[in-house]
Amino acid sequence: MVAAGDAGKSEVDVADRLDIEPEMVVQEIGWDDDVDDAVRAAIEERCGSELLDEDADEVVDVVLLWWRDDDGDLTDTLLDVMTPLADEGVIWVLTPKTGRDGYVEPSDIAEAASTSNLAQTSNASLGDAWMGTRLAYRKAKSKR
Repeated sequence: MVAAGDAGKSEVDVADRLDIEPEMVVQEIGWDDDVDDAVRAAIEERCGSELLDEDADEVVDVVLLWWRDDDGDLTDTLLDVMTPLADEGVIWVLTPKTGRDGYVEPSDIAEAASTSNLAQTSNASLGDAWMGTRLAYRKAKSKR
């Protein structure tokens, strides 16, 4: 039994795991009928607005990229979704977990990130079906 104070707690945890903050602008790419609506709802609740779709042309803080093995070339897609991304923005590549249809090898994500000059910074489990991989711009090495 869930206590009244715990209602929606797991959804809030998802937004925490993805570092979503109020007022962030979040764009969603790759939506299909297999995505986890609880993840989407938690993010919308935390940021306080609806997710922008693929056609939006404003600067965004976070890109949620729902990605499956047969979706095409991940490197090309990462380069495309970086265009509206703020300087401190991040891309969450959301992929089906091991053993599920559309599973993506972690090495494929790492290779695409490296080729796109992005750094893989963390991973997050998102419910039963999806895994998130956080990508951010590589930081320039400081000269001393």
